[in-house]
Amino acid sequence: MAEKKITADKKAEEAVKEVKAEVKSAAEKTGAAVKETAKKAVKTAEKAVKTATKAKKETVKKAVEAEIKDEVFVQFAGGEINVEAVVAAAKADYKAKGHRTPKTVSVYIKPEEGVAYYTVKGVGSEDYKVEL
Repeated sequence: MAEKKITADKKAEEAVKEVKAEVKSAAEKTGAAVKETAKKAVKTAEKAVKTATKAKKETVKKAVEAEIKDEVFVQFAGGEINVEAVVAAAKADYKAKGHRTPKTVSVYIKPEEGVAYYTVKGVGSEDYKVEL
């Protein structure tokens, strides 16, 4: 009977060793998986930071560009014409004639006549004018 107990004890010890080995292996695999997941999370966070930084830089750049704006005035016969205002008026006039607001217009200021003529996509007419 003592012999059966020793055999049972050895089997139990072997079973315990196998379980310990399996637990250790599982822990190592889990640890590797956790490390890999952590690495992926760090990479994702780094990408998010880069994207946010780039977006912030672009926003700041656009804000600075919007603040830095040239103004052009034409002075003639004691009067002054703001070119930017004439361009805006030409676009508004074109829209008021039933068209979409154009992205760009070509404006021809004739201070001696007190008007500015404009064309959109190279097309103009006598009706395409604004009073100065």
